[in-house]
Amino acid sequence: MISMNYDNGLIFLPLGGSGEIGMNLNLYCCDGKWLMVDCGISFADERAPGIDLIVPDARWIAERREDLLAIVVTHAHEDHVGAVARLWDQFRCPVYASPFTAEILSLKLAEEGIEDAVEVNIVSPGSSVQIDAFHLDFVDLTHSIPEMQALMITTPYGRVMHSGDWKLDPAPVVGPESNLEKMQDISTGDVLAMVCDSTNVFKQGVSGSEGDVQESLDSLLARIPTGRVAVTTFASNVARVSTIAQIAERHGRHVVLVGRSLYRMTEAARKSGYLEDLPAFVKEDQAAYLPKDKVLYLCTGSQGEPRGAMARIARDDHPHVSLEGGDTVIFSSKVIPGNEKTLFALHNQLTDLGVNVITEAEEFVHVSGHPARDELARMYEIVKPQISVPVHGEARHLKEHCALALSLGVPEAIEIRNGDMLKLAPGKAEIIDKVHSGRLAVDAGGATPLDGEFLATRRRMIYNGAANALVIVNEKGQITEDPIVRLRGVVDEDLFPDLHEDLKQAIVKRHSELSKRDQTRDSDVEEAARQAIRRTIRRLAGRRPVTDVHVVRIEDEDE
Repeated sequence: MISMNYDNGLIFLPLGGSGEIGMNLNLYCCDGKWLMVDCGISFADERAPGIDLIVPDARWIAERREDLLAIVVTHAHEDHVGAVARLWDQFRCPVYASPFTAEILSLKLAEEGIEDAVEVNIVSPGSSVQIDAFHLDFVDLTHSIPEMQALMITTPYGRVMHSGDWKLDPAPVVGPESNLEKMQDISTGDVLAMVCDSTNVFKQGVSGSEGDVQESLDSLLARIPTGRVAVTTFASNVARVSTIAQIAERHGRHVVLVGRSLYRMTEAARKSGYLEDLPAFVKEDQAAYLPKDKVLYLCTGSQGEPRGAMARIARDDHPHVSLEGGDTVIFSSKVIPGNEKTLFALHNQLTDLGVNVITEAEEFVHVSGHPARDELARMYEIVKPQISVPVHGEARHLKEHCALALSLGVPEAIEIRNGDMLKLAPGKAEIIDKVHSGRLAVDAGGATPLDGEFLATRRRMIYNGAANALVIVNEKGQITEDPIVRLRGVVDEDLFPDLHEDLKQAIVKRHSELSKRDQTRDSDVEEAARQAIRRTIRRLAGRRPVTDVHVVRIEDEDE
């Protein structure tokens, strides 16, 4: 690596969102001063049991916060804004966001009790701001949430188009179409680099229009004249919420919002001037008084989240909403990779209730908010960057995006990962260093490293169970009582009737192999017993339980 020098030049550094989808955190440096673009979360999977949220490990930039000018948020999706409130205390810098995004952010700041501490600057969509040496032009692009703003970042060393999440939707339902005229105008002349969304790089053609989904859902609802209908989608997909509310009204159904995040998102949208023409939503506790064919539940939990509204309804655990035979559930969302098992289990639960389940596999009920290949090609045609820097994708997405960019005539494409410090100018663009990046699991009381010992122990306990032992010895180190072993989730003990006797004998035998000196040291006695337990259980059952041993040393009685 080349020796680091932040005092001159233009640098791009992702700490989240490159090599993965979600948890976006991007940094730009101009002459030693840093600008953060987005600070989002990711959602946990089975690798983080008991954890809901993952945030970027941003300690590298936190240690340089005196040079961090601001956080600029492109839009209000959780993977772009969700970690601002949780991590802001590490940064303590101003935040810039559009009106709708600021509304969503304000709720998160209030939850953390820091709404009065954070300076939030509201930037009108399509306007511009100057932050030290960075001049930012905001450009409207369509997405599945209002006010998605791409950024043309102009510096003394050149200009960078930071796309954020986007698509080219001719009928977006909520908000304006992508402002390609402005994109064309501000791209006139040399654009040094485009840092661009890679999510749908494998999808041929275009991503599809929200207006087309509206027509399809309208037709689908017309074919469901009886029974309750429940639709689940991402709470942040304000366009889809509007679509569903409009078609429900046309078919004489009242929309019932089910899930707190839907209430919060729709309230923020209305405060920002969206969804004003929709009929009032019915409250959950009032919906039971409506005829079955007059209700449409709009629910959270499209990915089968255990605490999401749809999962609670499926297991008959919701206080106000229930479904039965003859009702219909529409999953108006894609299956996020990794959620397949959870979602299919939810589909089966609903089917067992007699509910008709409809997904994107059966009907046209969802379009993505990210650009497919034709849309990417159109954007490269407009911006004409010298360098393509794909982000917002897994390794395979980034590699394919680089190949696509080169095939479109972009002179250079650089494949990057979290922590790669890319010097863009002056001189040849190249990765000059690798800095610390990582993931933190948000748990009770704070954040802990995703690859740390805490979660590693939790995973071991889930898959291998736990063993606790009590060993009583005298001052000379002799075991005076039978060791006591308690197992939790290790094996079905009814299948191993001799297991506890085997464990006792193994502990005593291993203890007898210690030297007289080691028998007088509690730490050595503990480790010997731990080894005996783990080896015995591994030999009999193939498990490696998390094992704790407590040694009680008693004084010898005086003669």
